[in-house]
Amino acid sequence: MPVRLWWDLAAPATQAAGMRRLTVDAATWVRAAEEFAAADAHLLALWVARAPNQEGFLIRAAFVAAGAGLILELPIADCDPPYPGLEPFFPAASRMQRAAYDLWGLRATDPDRRPWLRHAAWPEDQYPLRNPAVMAAGTGISEAYRFVRVAGDGVHEIPVGPVHAGIIEPGHFRFSIVGEKVLRLEEHLGYVHKGIERRFTDFPILEGHRLAARVSGDCAVAYAWAYCQALEGMVGMRVPARADWLRALCLELERIANHLGDLGALGNDAGFAFGLAQFSRLKEHLLRANEAAFGQRYLFDTVVPGGLHADLSQSGAHTLGDFLSRLAPEVESLRDIYDEHGGVRDRFVGAGRVAPELAARLGLIGFAGRASARGLDVRIDFPCAPYTDLALRRVTRTAGDVAARVAVRFDEVQESCRLSLHILKSLPSSVHRVECPPPVQGAFGTGLIEGWRGPIFLALEAGAAGAISRCHPHDPSWQNWPVLEHAIIGNIVPDFPLINKSFNLSYSGHDL
Repeated sequence: MPVRLWWDLAAPATQAAGMRRLTVDAATWVRAAEEFAAADAHLLALWVARAPNQEGFLIRAAFVAAGAGLILELPIADCDPPYPGLEPFFPAASRMQRAAYDLWGLRATDPDRRPWLRHAAWPEDQYPLRNPAVMAAGTGISEAYRFVRVAGDGVHEIPVGPVHAGIIEPGHFRFSIVGEKVLRLEEHLGYVHKGIERRFTDFPILEGHRLAARVSGDCAVAYAWAYCQALEGMVGMRVPARADWLRALCLELERIANHLGDLGALGNDAGFAFGLAQFSRLKEHLLRANEAAFGQRYLFDTVVPGGLHADLSQSGAHTLGDFLSRLAPEVESLRDIYDEHGGVRDRFVGAGRVAPELAARLGLIGFAGRASARGLDVRIDFPCAPYTDLALRRVTRTAGDVAARVAVRFDEVQESCRLSLHILKSLPSSVHRVECPPPVQGAFGTGLIEGWRGPIFLALEAGAAGAISRCHPHDPSWQNWPVLEHAIIGNIVPDFPLINKSFNLSYSGHDL
């Protein structure tokens, strides 16, 4: 069946913030996933929710393709056999399914049955999203994770982590190597498990955006906007045009800040400390401009239901515009230095290559996907206001190596600077916020925003009396962490920090 027909099967009445829902049986679940994969659709997320009647559960999978979004819903009960796993068609689904089992106790047919999030933090036969009380009942027993072993003459392992020499969150990397050449990398993440999905249910639904902004702190604007998009879609409200444009401005500023920080770190990982110093300086100036314009360096509480927490003043707009006008040429000059520096070029070119064919097979998304000829950009392909009115240029490369990911970052900084300056010159004069009413119990909404790392997806369900029944935020790192394991194969161990930073995936957004 053509992909578009699956969307047409879902009645328009089930639309929520642009995503339709379609309830299917197990056979149709598999058939649809297979046809989506053949049509180069993207799996956005896979998660579990209780059925509306509280009897049984729904396995949900969200997809986008051809400018449309669809959520498949598979009803299951505890007594049912394992539901069909989607990993044969979308490899990234495997970890999502394992996490769903750890949290809900619902097993997929996926042959990989190792725990992913539990880490002995709660008893094996207890599931914290069914019974939150088990979160405090740690087993106190250390469980050895069954890493896949590589055998052969001269093969040995290097364990790295989970505690790292820095302030980043924990993650374990197990390298199988010969000499310095990497034969295999296997990751194990989820060591902190902050219980974010459970924590959402403690918030009034009109305040949940504050927690959403802190799911992964470097994507605060994207997560908060996705949450507000879902909430506003539930009640059918349109925010003021000025708020739409200011949200887009904040999102592009967040993109610029993260790319600047990573471009400096990548130079440093290549032994070019000058790059780190210069890009750190530029990022600091941008954060100061953010604070002058919005009162926050990292814009955690800027996006709120109904619009923006505070309006942008004329002086704030002038500060931002003046800085962005100077930033673009400075970044271009630094790009020339990176491109012409033999040592940097030698480290970047060819390192950590993900060929377009492999990127398509594994479902690589976001800017890393665009560096491997995967063109999806939600701002263009699934746009919300004001991106429907902005002529955004798609940035892609085909080489798929560190150099390509760096090139995409440079191009995106320039494009975001151009877009931000256009927004500042074209801001509508309406109010910046209107009151958002609480949705009715049982309402369902989705948000989809292109964060700097890739698509941020969020599904939200309203409970009684203005509460949150269920909130599932999804980070693109779920799709991209497994690809990193392939990107390092054939490279040398000392290049791993460089390759890893070229993706710069989220630990926190992966550990809910």
